[in-house]
Amino acid sequence: MGLRQLQKKYPRFIYESYSYKNSGKDLKISFSFKIEPGISFNPTLIIKNIPKLSLAKFDNLAFHLGLIEMISYWKATCSPEIVIRAGYLNSEQIRWWQDLIMKGLGQFFFENKIPFQKPKFFIAASKKQNLAKPSLVKTSWNKILVPVGGGKDSAVTLELLSAFSKKKPDIRCFSLNPTDAAKKIMKVAGCKKPIIVERKIDKFLLELNRNGFLNGHTPFSAYLAFLTTLVASLFGQKYIALSNEKSSNEGNVKYLGKTINHQWSKSFEFEEKFRKYSKKYLSKDIEYFSFLRPLYEIHIAEIFSRYPKYFPVFLSCNEAYKTASGTKKPTKKWCGKCSKCLFVFMILYPFLEEKEILKIFGKNLFQDKKLLPLLQQLIGEKGFKPFECVGTKKESLSALYLCWLKTKGKKKLPYLLDYFERKILPRHK
Repeated sequence: MGLRQLQKKYPRFIYESYSYKNSGKDLKISFSFKIEPGISFNPTLIIKNIPKLSLAKFDNLAFHLGLIEMISYWKATCSPEIVIRAGYLNSEQIRWWQDLIMKGLGQFFFENKIPFQKPKFFIAASKKQNLAKPSLVKTSWNKILVPVGGGKDSAVTLELLSAFSKKKPDIRCFSLNPTDAAKKIMKVAGCKKPIIVERKIDKFLLELNRNGFLNGHTPFSAYLAFLTTLVASLFGQKYIALSNEKSSNEGNVKYLGKTINHQWSKSFEFEEKFRKYSKKYLSKDIEYFSFLRPLYEIHIAEIFSRYPKYFPVFLSCNEAYKTASGTKKPTKKWCGKCSKCLFVFMILYPFLEEKEILKIFGKNLFQDKKLLPLLQQLIGEKGFKPFECVGTKKESLSALYLCWLKTKGKKKLPYLLDYFERKILPRHK
């Protein structure tokens, strides 16, 4: 079913309600979304082992979590009208959310060939009531919440925060649906009592995806921004220290006159927008920022190379976790075939012993001829930069040069470095 047919058949998406309650030591948050006619979703979220406190002051944060959650369900039909019945948004907030959807779903629009710039493509309506005030919670200056995925970046943030603070900060690790890699990183880093959240996608959405409804990339880091603000408020954490880098500011491709950036919700633009919105509408006490913002991916890789204890446990390959809308089991290992694997291999190669990097990836990716098209995309020679969390095109080229320098003088270069020496290097001398 195409976009026009879906929009005609399903004209309205409704954020109906949200609710929350204590479930033992946990906090369970539920959302109700509807697409008229006949489609409903009821996703849930469980925040583990919360402190004993009054939940009423967190009502507005729960409402906002539903707003970012709804995007994953709205995109199935891209209904022309979104109705917010669960709470009130003023005109400034509506514009902010429209901007988030337009930029955060850029890749989704591009891949589904959706003309998102047409007038009245997206309309937000809301029920009038008193505007919720930002919450005031008790926080401590030295309490830092660090979101942990399975990759190298959060490990670097944890190590630097621990090593370079004059007074040791109170660091709490946070992980959403933690992978095996994330659990291992938190264990290696010595995270005590990590905050764990379980997000349960409504299975009916996966069924719709399998049946041809629209599917694609959503701004996951924006979701984390709202979720970590709620979590930080519940646990009294003053700072949310993300591990987003400078490289994420570069877009991938132009579409309908706009730059599409796979990493837009990791960019400094989003970070600034969210900080302003959060201070005004969510929490005046919480400070949201990226600790690694001044650094490029290759800088982070060099720092990461100093901590070999993480080499056996980190995993940055997104293919490792894909389930194809629930039709396959995740492999949970480096695939060695995607642009993310190749990029991470490239930026680590200059700083590790060859035996170390081969142990991580299981093989020398520079020997794989099939990866040449991905290499050409990464360095900007062909097509556009892959829709992955990879570095800038110049950064990839610089990394490749460092890799070549490391192997320079060998009798036989690996295939991709030989290609670099013959085809690319002469043009940059």
